[in-house]
Amino acid sequence: MTSRQSLAYIIGVLDNGTEGITPVALAHISAADVVIGARRTLALFAETFAANVTQHDIAQGLSKVPAWITEAQADGLNVVVLATGDPLCHGIGRYLISKLGHEQCEVIPNVSTLQLAFARLGLAWQDAVIASAHSKDAGEWSNEAGPEHGLYPLLQTVQNHSLVALFTSPENSPDRIARMLLNAGLGEQFTLSVVEALLTDAENVIRELSLSDAAATRFANPNVVILQRITKNSSPMFGLADACYAQRKPDKGLITKREIRAVSLARLQLHENSIVWDIGAGSGSVGLEAARLCRSGYVYAIEKNPADFAIARKNGANMAITNYRVQQGKAPELLDAWPDPDAVFLGGTGGELAELIQRCLSRLSAGGWLVMNVVTLENLAQATQTLKAQNAQWDVTQLQASRSQPILHMHRMAAENPVWIVCAQAKTDRDENNE
Repeated sequence: MTSRQSLAYIIGVLDNGTEGITPVALAHISAADVVIGARRTLALFAETFAANVTQHDIAQGLSKVPAWITEAQADGLNVVVLATGDPLCHGIGRYLISKLGHEQCEVIPNVSTLQLAFARLGLAWQDAVIASAHSKDAGEWSNEAGPEHGLYPLLQTVQNHSLVALFTSPENSPDRIARMLLNAGLGEQFTLSVVEALLTDAENVIRELSLSDAAATRFANPNVVILQRITKNSSPMFGLADACYAQRKPDKGLITKREIRAVSLARLQLHENSIVWDIGAGSGSVGLEAARLCRSGYVYAIEKNPADFAIARKNGANMAITNYRVQQGKAPELLDAWPDPDAVFLGGTGGELAELIQRCLSRLSAGGWLVMNVVTLENLAQATQTLKAQNAQWDVTQLQASRSQPILHMHRMAAENPVWIVCAQAKTDRDENNE
């Protein structure tokens, strides 16, 4: 019995107070010497607490909670932490167990507010992906933002799933979420439902708003958001027709043709979470298709030509690709600010080929690939000479595709320009020892 009394009980509660918890949970709350929770939650149980109970408002700082618990346990006091819903679903439970150890804690979960929200909407939720914006104020989303923004993980979750259940916060509110999705080009793909003030007299259910309507609406706190996809993304992961991309005209736009693009992407050896550099982005075709393949990764692109830079941005916006950022500049500018890549595609160099090869090989993650598309003999010679000087492992593939074209009532084959695909890896100590 003594050992159980020394446990910290992390109890899930709802806004209907004592009506929404079990007799066992109520007994622990009534017997507590120390109770920790949000001010609103503490007020719900004020009449249940023992007369001499010590109350700690969690708003004083989450980092203080483990110390409060440890001090109370050292004094042999009974400790209760009041959390909302299920403490182990985007709640305080995981944090406290990680700090105190599972042997010092016991979780008594309640129905999650997400479950209640789906029940109010009459929606099955076994296919839902759970996300949270219940964090510090991340600020409004801008399409200039990237992985550093606090709402970026949520944006990727929504981009890659059809049913998302979301914990919000007063700052990261439903209207802010809707504006982010609109800015990211997802405005026609989702509806947004909000369940406000669950289990209170002010409870309100708002069903399937358009993102435009939601973006202009203020909602009562606390609330839960359900996002439902209403259109399917039927585009292939890669291998899009060249005509799918906007290109600079007349016929001078820089685009890696589909056949070359497919082989180049294959040689990049991408993973779902790969960080990719696209240097000399042109119309953006390789980088954008890499972003589709690396759903949990990110593509950083650079293009020096102002017209092509604008077109690459336009293509990204048209495809609603949210894990891709193209910047205007001439490499190696900007590269120092990018995270180390798992793969690099080099489609254009601006005359800095040798320096870029050296820079990319030195920054590549272990096992990462540098893939270059080369169309001139001079650049091919410089690339291979530089790779030899860097003692890199490399190979070259020449591709020359021909496409059928109609001629009268027949078809002929029209040749595309040949392209050399140069693929390289930095040589490792193991490679040198095996020689």
